[in-house]
Amino acid sequence: MKGEGRARFLLRILNRFFTIFLIVAFVITASTMLFVSVLSVTLELTLTGENLGLAAKLTFANTVLLSLLFTAIDLLRHHLTVERPVKKITEAAERMIAGDFTVRIKSSPPGFTDGHFNEIIDCINKVAEELSGVETLRTDFIANVSHEMKTPLAAIRNYGKLLEAPSLPEEERVAHARAIIDATRRLSDMMTNVLKLSRLENQKIYPKAERYDLGEQLCEELLQYETVWEGRGIEIETEIEEGVTVRADRELLSLVWSNLFSNAFKFTERGGKVTLRLFVDGGYAVVRVEDTGCGMSPEVGAHIFEKFYQGDTSHAAAGNGLGLPLVKRVVDILQAEIAVESTVGEGSVFTVRIGRDKNGLQENR
Repeated sequence: MKGEGRARFLLRILNRFFTIFLIVAFVITASTMLFVSVLSVTLELTLTGENLGLAAKLTFANTVLLSLLFTAIDLLRHHLTVERPVKKITEAAERMIAGDFTVRIKSSPPGFTDGHFNEIIDCINKVAEELSGVETLRTDFIANVSHEMKTPLAAIRNYGKLLEAPSLPEEERVAHARAIIDATRRLSDMMTNVLKLSRLENQKIYPKAERYDLGEQLCEELLQYETVWEGRGIEIETEIEEGVTVRADRELLSLVWSNLFSNAFKFTERGGKVTLRLFVDGGYAVVRVEDTGCGMSPEVGAHIFEKFYQGDTSHAAAGNGLGLPLVKRVVDILQAEIAVESTVGEGSVFTVRIGRDKNGLQENR
């Protein structure tokens, strides 16, 4: 392979030399003939065969020397302005193919290369940076999924072993079976949310806008948690403005409300209060979900939309850290807005602003 490479290199040099030689020979010959012709006519000189032979030899030698000089200059120019940046780009691409996304290519100084190469280098650096971020997210995502699966799987295994005991009382057998069912439900919910989030992040779910009453949807979603708030004695307060319509994907927004309500009830202690408000603010329909739960610090609030992040580990068994990232992704797809205000020990307020339907038109800004 090295021999073939050298042969190709020599062939390329010879090809470049003869190309330049022909160009230089044509230019020098034409220029010399024109010069001699004008000079002989002007000075009325008679050119002999000996003079012409000597001039031809000198012209040929000059042509060869100039061709060699121009070839060397052209090879140096080609090496500096073409081969070197191409080599850097090729090596970087090979490293990226091998999975190294930390590679960055240094741009060539102005004047040392074609400016288009620097444009390609900038693009490759941006691609490497994006791929590096995606790879980090993918690795973290897999690690987090694996970690989150261990807890319910361990519970299923442990309770399954306990059920094998022949002398186990019926009451404990039922409790262990219920624990296994809860663990499998957690696994199922986590896998469902992972698939939903994956489809949303890969834009495999596209919004299907329809006009509908937002207040009715909120009431329907809230009523699904009636047994939860009644069983825990949580007070419910609603302030829903009538006739607020939106043009959006009903199913996607349903994911937002169900996750926000689920979080509100999960973090609100017995005897607490959850408030739902819907009102109009200019061209927006504003939904506020408030709770009197444990609240969170600003440090925790800065990460709540990250996958698998759970600021309050005491409630980790009730969720998998995918609900709020799912909410954030849906809100982004629908070009809406979400904000959170929270105080430790007092509760949290999630506010969603979505463009209001006005005369059948969506007013997203």
